[in-house]
This record gives sequence, C-alpha cells and structure tokens, in this order.
Amino acid sequence: MNFPIPFSMDEILATAESEFLYSKLIDQINKDFNFANEPIDLPQSTSPNELKIQLHEKVYRLIQYKFAEYLNLLYIIDVPEDQIKKLDGSDLVELSQQVAFLILKREWMKVWFRNKL
Repeated sequence: MNFPIPFSMDEILATAESEFLYSKLIDQINKDFNFANEPIDLPQSTSPNELKIQLHEKVYRLIQYKFAEYLNLLYIIDVPEDQIKKLDGSDLVELSQQVAFLILKREWMKVWFRNKL
C-alpha cells in the first residue's frame, strides 16, 4: 500500500476527514508540539480551516521569535531537512506557510501509516 502524496494542506485535511482520521491527525499534532515544549492545543472541534490558520500562525511565531525551538520542533516531527533547505526564506509569511504544509504532511504520514499498515 503506497502513501498518496498530498499536494496541499486542503488535500491532506479533506483526505483525513474522508478516511475518518481527522481527530487522530489533531491528536498527533498536539502530541508532537507538546513533546517539543511548544503546545498548540488544538481541540477536537477545530475545523480544518482553523487548523490551517493556527498551524501557520504557530510556525510563523516560532520562526520569528523562537528559532531554536522551531528547529527542535522540525526535528521532533521529523520534517526532512532537504525539503526545508529547498524553501525560499525571503518572505517569512510564505516560508511559514510552506513549513506548516511540510509539518502537516509529515504528521499526516504518521497517522496514515499507523492506521493503514
């Protein structure tokens, strides 16, 4: 069984909902952020759109104000370093959006594999 590679945050969230794994995705995000001592505290009632907004804002704040903690979070979540290095860091808002997608994609991979294999 091959992991379907998502191309957007919306695609990940729609797939998570359609496969009834959205709540597990929220749990995984909360768990990894807490493990990195940077809680995001998403309630189970968080809508997909709100999740995207909160994740983007959290990543933006970490890059802007707590860079060491941001790097630790990426390490704990296991976002591939080569994907981070490919990003253009000239626009912080755009960079944080792209990093938020990479984080969500990695978290989704964890949930998907755990529930499909």
